[in-house]
Amino acid sequence: MILSIDEVNAILDEVCGEFPEELFQQLNGGILLLEEALPDPEAGEDVYVMGEYCVDEMGRYIDIYYGSFAALLSDEPREVWEDELRVTLRHELTHHVEGLAGERSLEYKDLAQLDEFRSGGDRRQEK
Repeated sequence: MILSIDEVNAILDEVCGEFPEELFQQLNGGILLLEEALPDPEAGEDVYVMGEYCVDEMGRYIDIYYGSFAALLSDEPREVWEDELRVTLRHELTHHVEGLAGERSLEYKDLAQLDEFRSGGDRRQEK
């Protein structure tokens, strides 16, 4: 069942409340739920970026791509959407905490996974 962007935003707010406030420190741009999908044309039709941790002149923030969730989860019940949002947010918060510590291990792991997708390997969705 496809959820509206407003429903997903409400779920995202609830999921954010499950994490300790300390994880959000210095995340000055917050968490943005963007309407678009972010497919990876080099990896194939079924590979979408669900979220991204961003650091730029605007600060530190997390983008969550509603359209990517809708493309992959349109036939799934609400509970699956909630679980995927939770997993994606946890993943992006890990990037944030690692970034604050000067660590890049998860970033390197993600790049290796993306390379595998693009070469026709593991077809699970990106987080």
